[in-house]
Amino acid sequence: MKIVRRTEYLVLLILITVNYLYSQELRHVQTRISDGIVEGVVSADGKVRTFKGIPYAAPPVDSLRWKPPQPPIPWQGVLKAVNYQKRAMQGHIWDDMIFHDDGPSEDCLYLNLWLPENYPHQRLPVMVWIHGGGFAAGSSSEPRQDGGNLCKKGVLVVSFNYRLGVFGFLALPELAKESVHNASGNYGLLDQVAALQWVRKNIAAFGGDPDNVTIFGESAGSSSVCALIASPLAKGLFKRAIGESGAFFNHFNPMRSRAEAETAGVAFTQGAFRTSSLAQLRALPAQQILDAALKIPRKNFRADVDGYFLPEDCVSIYAAGRQSHVALLAGWNLDEGSYGSYFGQDAPTVGNYAAHADTLFGTNAKTFLKLYPAVTDSQTKRAAQDFMGDKSTGYSTWKWIETHLNTGGSPVYRYKFEQTLPLPAGAASGSEPRAAHAWEIEYVFRVLSSKNLTWRDEDHQVSELMSSYWTNFAKSGDPNGPGLPTWPAYTKDDYRIIHLKPKPEVTPDYDRGRYLFLDQVGFGKE
Repeated sequence: MKIVRRTEYLVLLILITVNYLYSQELRHVQTRISDGIVEGVVSADGKVRTFKGIPYAAPPVDSLRWKPPQPPIPWQGVLKAVNYQKRAMQGHIWDDMIFHDDGPSEDCLYLNLWLPENYPHQRLPVMVWIHGGGFAAGSSSEPRQDGGNLCKKGVLVVSFNYRLGVFGFLALPELAKESVHNASGNYGLLDQVAALQWVRKNIAAFGGDPDNVTIFGESAGSSSVCALIASPLAKGLFKRAIGESGAFFNHFNPMRSRAEAETAGVAFTQGAFRTSSLAQLRALPAQQILDAALKIPRKNFRADVDGYFLPEDCVSIYAAGRQSHVALLAGWNLDEGSYGSYFGQDAPTVGNYAAHADTLFGTNAKTFLKLYPAVTDSQTKRAAQDFMGDKSTGYSTWKWIETHLNTGGSPVYRYKFEQTLPLPAGAASGSEPRAAHAWEIEYVFRVLSSKNLTWRDEDHQVSELMSSYWTNFAKSGDPNGPGLPTWPAYTKDDYRIIHLKPKPEVTPDYDRGRYLFLDQVGFGKE
């Protein structure tokens, strides 16, 4: 009897296990788009439908290397869109970037979608995310950019890869000669236009509204948003825009002309390969090109005024009001810079702080010290950190916001992210909590779990706050909604901004004098 009962118990256990595993199996779903049928999955909890790795352009390899993106190649049968595809060619640059793909590869032009399953309303607002990474690194497969939790707030989230570094931004005279637009460079930005065109053409098949698209991005992704608003090629492809910490608006370090970019490109190809022949360059292995590019500064491969994607630099386009007149939500983080970069090898003391100000600004040093005041040694860290953050990110983002406010004919909302993250386990003695560059991403996407920290209730509160503001803006052009602290528009009457933290605060821009000063005198001697 004991053996029989034991056998019955084992059978029952097996049935329970099989039933559990079956219940956890992802349900597959199919959708027909312009190039074929794609098959995605519904999450185990039944709340999110996901499609990953859909090609939005042909692989930019062989003869298509350094050419504008071409239409995707249609496929037969069903495309399994269940895994991220490879990221763009890149080196290891930033330790905080963690990828869930098998890259890198030149064959990288793929996108991903997340939408709420069984959402009661069709034609969902669409949010298209553009990843950062200095136009040299990054991927849509980073777990901190997973759109599954954000889409649950009633939006369809899209992310994609685009060409980076030497493959995305090399400019050469020979490339301009073969171009029907007499342009070279900016292939990574042209990829972004192609992704938006794909969204325009196909998103309705997934339940998205092609007439209600919001682009949003961080760092280089935010600069991309700035450039897409400026580009005539992207007009009509989106309705709203969100920029997090970045813009092509530092007129003390202006965008390169096409001629300057091509001169840099020739110097690179001749120096690395003794040739500027496109046939020879396109025949080289991608890894060989990347290895050579990684030996020179990243600034050699960046956006230029190519005459096609950008007929003029962004500053000029916005100043003349020729950008797309779309609603804009933008801002940056409290600790974009590091005070250590200001002091170099010197100690952060009042005396050293003033001495560096004299070196940088000369006769304007007194004004600088009034706008970035520090009376005690501890205050010098905060003041120097504020200045370095303004130098790296704050000023250019501010100038973008200001110019679009003046010429864009659309509502503008400005924020400052001030939620400091918990210190990681084993943090060095004396470490101070910060709200550093890119650290708002997990909050926006509601994926705090993507970073191994001891998250607090206040972090989850800020995440819910930001994700609600962002999705509300995507739905209507206004971040405000029921249960949220009021976020007023940024206007020339009072320049009000919202400080994003557990208890949000709306104030006038008390730091406005800093940006007007930098607008006039620049960042001092380098």
